[in-house]
Amino acid sequence: MIESAPFSDFIIFADESGDHGLKSIDEQFPVFALVFCIVRKDDYIGHIVPAMQRLKMDLWGHDQIIFHEHDIRKEKGPFGLLRTNPDLRRHFIEALSELIADAPIHLVISIIDKKRLLERYDNPYNPYEIAMLFCMEGTLAYLLSQEQAGKRVSVAFESRGKREDAELELEFRRICDNESNWGYKQADFRAMHFEHLFADKKSNASGLQLADLVARPVALRYLRPTQTNRAADITQPKILYCKRFP
Repeated sequence: MIESAPFSDFIIFADESGDHGLKSIDEQFPVFALVFCIVRKDDYIGHIVPAMQRLKMDLWGHDQIIFHEHDIRKEKGPFGLLRTNPDLRRHFIEALSELIADAPIHLVISIIDKKRLLERYDNPYNPYEIAMLFCMEGTLAYLLSQEQAGKRVSVAFESRGKREDAELELEFRRICDNESNWGYKQADFRAMHFEHLFADKKSNASGLQLADLVARPVALRYLRPTQTNRAADITQPKILYCKRFP
């Protein structure tokens, strides 16, 4: 990396839905989805962070709540009070939906159908590696269109543990060094200076929470396209690129 290169006007938050393993596939959720949430730093500081903090302050009286889609859906932890208070639950879901709808973000998504992957390839790449390459391709194309060539841009991932973080970092670096362009596209990732970082699950980063909230709904839209999915409807206008593979 060239430390003297200027910082990008954008920051990226990544999150996934589903398991990227291929040995045991959940028949109810046989996909792996990776989402890159791209946002201008000015919008992040001036709009997204205060909007999320305001919602937390209004409902809990503090901003130390972490919005995890799984916990909200299962009404676990601090979201258990939604189970006993239908009016509060309705208000929260409406307010959260409005927050996501108003968020000035762009989404780059990759959805890997693991069953089809195994049917088509004898020795397929890891779904995470495949999904990351596609997300990086879509992200690079968008950032270059926004005159970000040559700039340093951070991609924030939620830490998954020492081993998984090391594996992700290795693949990320391979992509950035143009060593993983196995598809028909030959994107030049050296046109920008991508930098990864890992954030603890308890870091309370608004961007990571936003990425977490949209990942499962877009995966469900792929799995059950005719099912009512309000969350996916809200995020649809924000999708720049969605690669489904194979």
